[in-house]
Amino acid sequence: MSAASTGQTGTVLVANRGEIAVRVIRALRETGRRAVAVYSEVDRDALHVRLADAAVCLGPPAPGQSYLDVDKLIAAARRTGATAIHPGYGFVSERAEAARKVEEAGLVWIGPTPQATALLGDKVEARAIARAAGVPVIPGSDGAVSAADARRVAEAIGLPVLLKAAGGGGGKGIRIVRDAATLEGDLARAAAEAQAAFGTDAVYVERCVSPARHIEVQVLGDGCGGAVHLGERECSLQRRQQKVVEESPSPSIGPDLRRRLGEAAVAVVSRVQYRGAGTVEFLVDEAGGFYFLEVNARLQVEHPVTELVTGLDLVRAQLDVAETGRLPFGQDAWAPRGHALELRVNAEDPFAGYSPSVGRVTGLQLPGGPFVRVETALEEGTEVTPYYDSLLAKLCVWGRTRDEAVERWAAAAAAFRIAGVRTTLPLAGLLAADPDFRAGRFHTEWLGPWTAARSAPAPADAEVELAAVTAALAAHRGRGAEGPSSGGGGDGGARRGASPWVLLGRRAALGG
Repeated sequence: MSAASTGQTGTVLVANRGEIAVRVIRALRETGRRAVAVYSEVDRDALHVRLADAAVCLGPPAPGQSYLDVDKLIAAARRTGATAIHPGYGFVSERAEAARKVEEAGLVWIGPTPQATALLGDKVEARAIARAAGVPVIPGSDGAVSAADARRVAEAIGLPVLLKAAGGGGGKGIRIVRDAATLEGDLARAAAEAQAAFGTDAVYVERCVSPARHIEVQVLGDGCGGAVHLGERECSLQRRQQKVVEESPSPSIGPDLRRRLGEAAVAVVSRVQYRGAGTVEFLVDEAGGFYFLEVNARLQVEHPVTELVTGLDLVRAQLDVAETGRLPFGQDAWAPRGHALELRVNAEDPFAGYSPSVGRVTGLQLPGGPFVRVETALEEGTEVTPYYDSLLAKLCVWGRTRDEAVERWAAAAAAFRIAGVRTTLPLAGLLAADPDFRAGRFHTEWLGPWTAARSAPAPADAEVELAAVTAALAAHRGRGAEGPSSGGGGDGGARRGASPWVLLGRRAALGG
């Protein structure tokens, strides 16, 4: 009997941080389960720690000494009585060795089996699995290549080609080769990147399909060969092979291709008896042909998009599969409704080459309204550090039509304020005003040049107001208990300067 079919998921340790840890902890609360958080020293006061029933410090901020240390995770689970571990995404979520250690410790791993994770985590092996399932793969090498092999493959399939880390994921370990003269050097750099990121320098070659659309299909498997798909997400708006905007359904594909992609995704994961939530990724070329890309063997950052258009809770479904070993619903249990979009709100400046931005969040205002969903662990005072991923929040909206969803998305982004760091929030409004985006005319290489051709929009009045309020609060707190009018006398405010709140009010009355 597998660990996932033991039915013991009453207390779950969430082996992650940030918005995904908050998301999973809330699902555990809803289902009557006890939640255990883990944290590094820099995350001691984080929201996910405060929301949990118990919390364990793993160690220093460096991931290798905290969130990536599987032995510490298992020890924390034993210490707190947790019988299951939910890895979220990132960190240990796609590490077969982590899943194996957890299951050998007698704990439930809420994710794919170690065997399936290992097979799908090797991109060369995953291509072979797709071929065996009858799913088209991108022409390329059958395995890892030497420099001589890479030249022969490139000559056979034609430039440009992609060099891809066999153990890769998340857009890492990928290089585009457009000139045969640079191939050998690019291969050496790709191998070094692969070794540093994934512990293996194996690199394979693939034809560069461009322009292309990146379409992923959400799947859920029972671990025994049964699986369903929950439709597709459009993920073509990317920077450096990492997604920025996702939506469902894709505006670029029709019913027939949608059906074939769903069937292909189920065929791939069924061959490895996939368990839990994951995605099968495809590239779709200009002619409408599609090719298998990879499987992300975990819950995805963009899972709320699918939840909004299907009405299904994917984290709850993960828990159900782990508890019972069965799918909580069949293929006919859902039908797509309306349209959903997500913007990854990253601590990056899109108008400076998506350079990272770190610092303290000095002001925060979240949007609201019908069908607006914000996934975040961000709070005023949160320190954005360089230790972890730059994702601060996910802004998700739903509409009856794509146009309605885009309008709601832009309005919500305009109402979303984060002071203290630069973010990708301005992209939503700019994209919503772009005719090509509104018509769905974009591909995987579209966003980079589009962003580079634009400059940051001027701050809106509300942004100026938020900054003024933040400054006012800081000034007021700095005065301590004395206050602007303490010490007697009706002219105390005049002697020390008017209250910052009064100044702000006067500014508003005068029209700014």
